[in-house]
Amino acid sequence: MKNLCDRISPVIDLILASASPRRRQLFALGNWNFEVIVSAVDETPLENESAREYVSRLAKDKALAIRSKVKKEAVIIGSDTTVVDGQEILGKPIDESDAERILKQLRGKNHQVLTGIAIYRVSDEKLVTDLCITNVPMRNYSDAEILAYIQTGDPMDKAGAYAIQHAEFNPIQSLSGCYAGVMGLPMCHIVRGLREFDIFPNANVPVSCQSLLNYDCDVTKEILNNKTSEVLKTSEV
Repeated sequence: MKNLCDRISPVIDLILASASPRRRQLFALGNWNFEVIVSAVDETPLENESAREYVSRLAKDKALAIRSKVKKEAVIIGSDTTVVDGQEILGKPIDESDAERILKQLRGKNHQVLTGIAIYRVSDEKLVTDLCITNVPMRNYSDAEILAYIQTGDPMDKAGAYAIQHAEFNPIQSLSGCYAGVMGLPMCHIVRGLREFDIFPNANVPVSCQSLLNYDCDVTKEILNNKTSEVLKTSEV
């Protein structure tokens, strides 16, 4: 794994366009110098918009929304995560009753978590996009566990009304795929996306990520050895 991400490239104007403390914690694993600027966009799904289209659009919108606030040399990272049950997009719950409904809907079966990322360089409008999809099997938790978890307040700002890393609720049965993607920022996808800008981490991200999450990831090499999905100019999208 060492040769996949061990080049060093200092970057001054690297911007994470997110208010999420979880994304900030994950992005810091790259040991980059970076700034956080919150990007506020309308997260309402468009009519007939698929989940893939939805998270990809919002990730791009979040990156582009703050471009006027940064220097021309800046590289901005936007990200968006959603939970999908069949064809239904399950965003953040609107209230506690909605959180209960969502958690009961997901209980004891598989769903998908999609995280879109967009990396944008202001100077030449270069845009790199990628998508992480993780299959998530939920355990058969009880109604009492759902209510106790909701009382913590934790579900209310989470897509799908849960945090995979919540130790007490412990919502999943098992996992194969990108754990960090379910948390909101798939770091190996971030690393390979930033390579398109000749930006490399100052740490071994896969090792740091797996250590932080206490998770043995089975997709790291596959992701880092493959190309990012799309490299575009903003005029092309």
